[in-house]
Amino acid sequence: MNYYSTNKQSPAVGLQEAIIKGLAGDGGLYMPERIPALPLSFFEKIQEMNFGEMSCEVAAAFFGEDLEADVLKEIVRDTLSFDTPLVQVEDAVYSLELFHGPTLAFKDVGARFMARLLGYFIRWQGLEQVKVLVATSGDTGSAVANGFLDVAGIHVYVLYPKGKVSAIQECQFTTLGRNITALEIDGTFDDCQALVKTAFMDADLNGKMRLTSANSINVARFLPQAFYYFNAYAQLRRRGAGENMVVCVPSGNFGNLTAGLIARKMGLPVKRFIAANNRNDIFLQYLQTGVYSPKPSVQTLANAMDVGNPSNFARILDLYGHSHQTVTEIISGFACSDEMIRDTTASCYRETGYLLDPHGACGYRALKNLRQAGETGVFLETAHPAKFKDTIESIIGKAVEIPPKLQAFMKGKKQSVALGKDFSEFKQWLAANG
Repeated sequence: MNYYSTNKQSPAVGLQEAIIKGLAGDGGLYMPERIPALPLSFFEKIQEMNFGEMSCEVAAAFFGEDLEADVLKEIVRDTLSFDTPLVQVEDAVYSLELFHGPTLAFKDVGARFMARLLGYFIRWQGLEQVKVLVATSGDTGSAVANGFLDVAGIHVYVLYPKGKVSAIQECQFTTLGRNITALEIDGTFDDCQALVKTAFMDADLNGKMRLTSANSINVARFLPQAFYYFNAYAQLRRRGAGENMVVCVPSGNFGNLTAGLIARKMGLPVKRFIAANNRNDIFLQYLQTGVYSPKPSVQTLANAMDVGNPSNFARILDLYGHSHQTVTEIISGFACSDEMIRDTTASCYRETGYLLDPHGACGYRALKNLRQAGETGVFLETAHPAKFKDTIESIIGKAVEIPPKLQAFMKGKKQSVALGKDFSEFKQWLAANG
């Protein structure tokens, strides 16, 4: 299958080139030339399949033309060494827990898949050394760093905003060393993302090294995130609750929501989606006005959603022919202040015993406010609450137990390089050290 640019000014490319380049030459994001519809028989038997089995069929729809079946199955099964369980929080409201992977965040799925796919191309296609650039507002950096750790032929550079990720999140990508380099940028996530995008467009830099991205701008990162939407539906079917499914997605750079929208286009019976924002409510403003107005991000308790110019907005527009009316028919929006995040976390824990992380709190609050009668609501719990230990403990007044996986990261020594947000400084450093 070929992949085209959302800007429509660059030629379509094959899967390998789309993954290696990350961003199209015209600055657009790659999209699959078609979104295959899965057969009715798949949905009739989905509740009888395990997570790996259903994901293999979803993956084959996109990547089956480019990879041998046994290779693709091995990549999928190695990626999904953990489950994404659906937990009932209250009547007709469920949490899809996406924090059971190695770094306890939803991005483990896409990062592990991309690492294994890129590793395959390097190993069997004879590619030269690849430099992976990734900007993170929290969990992307840890998932990508750990997914690519010790993958031969790849060096990862994680760009993160100084002082704007949680201490535990920072430990997960600054303590690894080896083929992982953490770059502490004196700026915001948007500054980090701008450095990555500008690097891809810099002909001089690309002439010296092979660059790619592991942010959700990369098709190999965001497409596999469709897997767990199918898993959520299968689990609802097993409970006899698969009708009128509405899914609420905590949204920052919008790769997660885009993957869900693609799952819907493949035939997944999601009635509609809710995009939950924090104070960075650019998408909500678009839904309300039809005007997209990016602005500098502001820091919030839900830091992974602190994005003022979400890259994947371009993909959402492309999916629906730039029709504001169509987008608003399928997606509604909601924005949570920090006060709402605190109140929601406290009340949910007090009334149900379920502990939310700040991002899941946005999703739960939005779902509670916008779910309609007769709908079965699923919100995405995108990270383990212990990754935000200090914040959660201050809200509920109780200690949050740190899982052994996180404890192991916290024992490491921080290794990072401090840089400003100026591209010329970043380019000079990368050219000298990459």
